[in-house]
Amino acid sequence: MPALKRLPVSEKIWKELGAMKGAGQTYDDLLGELIERAKKARLEEDLLVWENTPDSEYVPLSEIKD
Repeated sequence: MPALKRLPVSEKIWKELGAMKGAGQTYDDLLGELIERAKKARLEEDLLVWENTPDSEYVPLSEIKD
């Protein structure tokens, strides 16, 4: 069994997490789901930045020096 860790949170956050948790869902499951959502959102934001950046702002790999 993996080591368990304690995460101190305020009463307000604890209540909000409890309200988000589904029936039978553990806090570990909920936090894992929230982490995955955050990763996906960050990737989508990065892709939007990349798509909206003009090609003229990129440097070709052949021009990059050590």
